Amino acid sequence: MSRQEAERKGRRGENLAAWYLWLLGWRILAKRQRIGAGEVDIIARKGRCVAFVEVKWRSTGAALDNAIDARRLRRVARAAEALSARYAKPGDDVRIDVILIAPGHWPRRIANAWQPGA
Repeated sequence: MSRQEAERKGRRGENLAAWYLWLLGWRILAKRQRIGAGEVDIIARKGRCVAFVEVKWRSTGAALDNAIDARRLRRVARAAEALSARYAKPGDDVRIDVILIAPGHWPRRIANAWQPGA
């Protein structure tokens, strides 16, 4: 798969993940927020919780099992830390979530996927 095709499919996966979150009652605050520390695919709010969401799209459900690792989560956590003052209010819970997407499969959501010090 070419880089351009992978980018296109990744964007489609992010859009599907945003719709999925919206259907679950989340309000999408931002998409594709880049900062020196990294990038956050989706920033969403539900009540007093702000989730910084990493989205991974893979061509098969089996490939999703290896789509996310500690290195990628650390990168998202650094970006979320830098961006949290912009999106989270005092007293809000802030967390890192992951949404895994593959054709023919329901999105798999991992809530609170990153624990500090992990």
